[in-house]
Amino acid sequence: MKKQPFHNFVVDHMTFLVEPDLYKTTYALFRVIFGVTREDLIYEKRSDWPGQKKPASMTFASRLGAADDARAPAQTIVAVVQPTEPKGRGSHVRTMLKNRGGGGHWQHIALRTPDLPSFHRYALDRGVNFITPVLKDAEEDLIQVFSGEWMVPGGRPTAVFFEFVQRDPSPELLRRLEASSNREAWFRDKTFLGLYAEKEAEYKKGKVTPFIDDALARKIEARLKGLEVWEIGDGLLEKVEADMLAYAKSRKGRKR
Repeated sequence: MKKQPFHNFVVDHMTFLVEPDLYKTTYALFRVIFGVTREDLIYEKRSDWPGQKKPASMTFASRLGAADDARAPAQTIVAVVQPTEPKGRGSHVRTMLKNRGGGGHWQHIALRTPDLPSFHRYALDRGVNFITPVLKDAEEDLIQVFSGEWMVPGGRPTAVFFEFVQRDPSPELLRRLEASSNREAWFRDKTFLGLYAEKEAEYKKGKVTPFIDDALARKIEARLKGLEVWEIGDGLLEKVEADMLAYAKSRKGRKR
């Protein structure tokens, strides 16, 4: 098949669906954890249905970052996974697909950062859970870490989580990537089996790690109760962040 010019795909945007109970918490987490500023909010749209007491925010779009490093190739990468376990054996992939009620589901988004160790510490200090430590591949041009799942407090697993990566390709690696025989090198995910085993163990135990603990999620929810996202000011977000810092510090103290 001849590759056409329109086959040069790049990521434009991704849509993330959440339940109403998680919507405002998601907004706060994007602002605090992902560093989304007012200027990064592209739009926020509201509904005003008959009988509605006041308009409700129905969607917001935000810019998480812009790539300005010419060394990093502009590529769109999709990893496709199927459940290969026998039908009688447990499979978290099969469970995820069944829980979503369909044949396909966007499981996680990989977000690239220029300084993963610093972001990892920042997120941990604010109560974010990760199911793996920061992992390196054999050639150390890729490091990555995987978060817990985005969940409503007390709810069932959503099979939605984040991967955070840092790529520092060397000139030699870039030359290899341009060679057709090494197309797979850019997504050389040697930690895939490790992640797979972690998720399999979680689903087998029936105890899936959430992005943030239920207690922290409820604290954020209570802090934002009765407000729409356009009513959540920076001052209130500072209080949310303070709650997150205090919770993480307290949790760290309990683990000692």
